[in-house]
Amino acid sequence: MADAKPPPEAPPAVTAGAADPTASYKSSKGGNRALRMMGLPNLPKKLPSRNWLIFWTLAGSLSAAIIYDKREKKRATARWARAVSHLAKEPIASSTAMPRKLTIFLESPPTDGLRVAQDHFTEYIKPIIAASGLDWEFVQGRKEGDVRAAVAERIRRARDPAAAAASGAHTIDEAIAEVRRRNGTVEYNDIRGDIVIGRHTWKEYIRGLHEGWLGPLTAPPPPPPTAGIIQEPSTESTSTEETPKEGVDGEASEKPEDTKPKEEEKTKPSRPPQPPPYNTTADYPTATTPAIIPTEFSPSGPIEFPHILGFRYTFIRLGRFLTRRHLADDIGREVAAVCFAAARDFRNSEAIGDGSELAQTLDWEEGNWPKSVWKPEVQNDDDDEEEKARKNAEKIWTSPVVLDERIASRMRRFEITPDDEARARAIVVPEVEVEGFLKGSLRSLWRWAFTPTPRFQTPDVGDYDDE
Repeated sequence: MADAKPPPEAPPAVTAGAADPTASYKSSKGGNRALRMMGLPNLPKKLPSRNWLIFWTLAGSLSAAIIYDKREKKRATARWARAVSHLAKEPIASSTAMPRKLTIFLESPPTDGLRVAQDHFTEYIKPIIAASGLDWEFVQGRKEGDVRAAVAERIRRARDPAAAAASGAHTIDEAIAEVRRRNGTVEYNDIRGDIVIGRHTWKEYIRGLHEGWLGPLTAPPPPPPTAGIIQEPSTESTSTEETPKEGVDGEASEKPEDTKPKEEEKTKPSRPPQPPPYNTTADYPTATTPAIIPTEFSPSGPIEFPHILGFRYTFIRLGRFLTRRHLADDIGREVAAVCFAAARDFRNSEAIGDGSELAQTLDWEEGNWPKSVWKPEVQNDDDDEEEKARKNAEKIWTSPVVLDERIASRMRRFEITPDDEARARAIVVPEVEVEGFLKGSLRSLWRWAFTPTPRFQTPDVGDYDDE
């Protein structure tokens, strides 16, 4: 019988004082030792989950698209601003002469407020006009028909300045013009120009030109009231009225709280009503042309104003938000054409109707208007006078553009020349002008930390001993 193998000897125990020579080469923690020594966390051993990958991919792509579009929008606006910046350095012929002044027409878009149109002007148009050094004035409208009334009233005052002066109602522009005339200030007599923002404003601009030049100088008489309709007070309202309580002296006592709303209504300034149109589109053929009508009107530049509302158009609005650089480039080209005063006649102006360029300008914007704009107004018996006047007012936005050949042939449009556009495309905008807040702050910090500050040098005043 063979002998059994002896059990293996146990390894010698390591005492607490003796250190293992291989322990220094083994790491108690996993990961990269270089990253651990710099205080950085360990790199993950596997990729994130599928849901996290989808989230970070979408978030990163959307953030990159927004940042890129914002930078390119700034670059496009800065390029056109640099293209017209040399106009601000041109000297004026005389110190007492007025510079060129533009007129900007903007109005609240359908079913929205005026602030949206003002923000559109501030974001896309104002930087370029400010860089050109030109002056401008506003004609703003808060509801349909305001721009039409303002344009027509300006033309009527220009046709008959004597009647406007005799009326005693001087506008601020007329008062300023009178002061300049007394001081010998020379007005600008060259091409001025109008900037019209949006399709709805463009329609009212054309309607105001026709009304001002083809309409009468005095307002037509109001239509006679409808005969046979007399509104009588209802018996229900009289029966439900409370009889005034008599006081001690037999007089009707009135609470002081009831007089406060009446006093507030009296002190609150009311907005002046919009004047009705002096003529209609059906009166164009029978209207006479004024003798002082110019051969060419001041050129105009229609500017696109894409504006759409509604939850169902969320993806359309998102697509436009991510491609604002193209809108900035198109608007910059049109505004630069206005600054350069390069104008041409409207194409197909002899084709009175939908085939002319005047009628087709910015017509694609009408598809973005809400459906409530196109619905006919329904009058109710309980409407007040102001509501009835609003419903009976002329609907310019939803009506087709009606043109008269005498007015359409005199209108001109701004258009940039190919040489000016090629020169603007060749402009390179520095990265400093289009970078964001974070990158700009880092750049400023780098310059502050690593750019040597110039030492102060004392001026050389010569040797004092020579004196």
